[in-house]
Amino acid sequence: MMKVFRGMVTGAIVGMAVTAMILPQLDKKTQRNLKRVSKRVLNMAEDACCMVTDYMS
Repeated sequence: MMKVFRGMVTGAIVGMAVTAMILPQLDKKTQRNLKRVSKRVLNMAEDACCMVTDYMS
């Protein structure tokens, strides 16, 4: 189970690094859309994490 979390964290870090390099080159509308979508994805990931930890305990 620890390998799964390690993979998820690694993917999140790589995704944030790529976004940090690409985001300044995009226009304002695209930046707003990406930020809005990233907030949704983060909330969905938190919900999924909570469900998994509740299921495991």
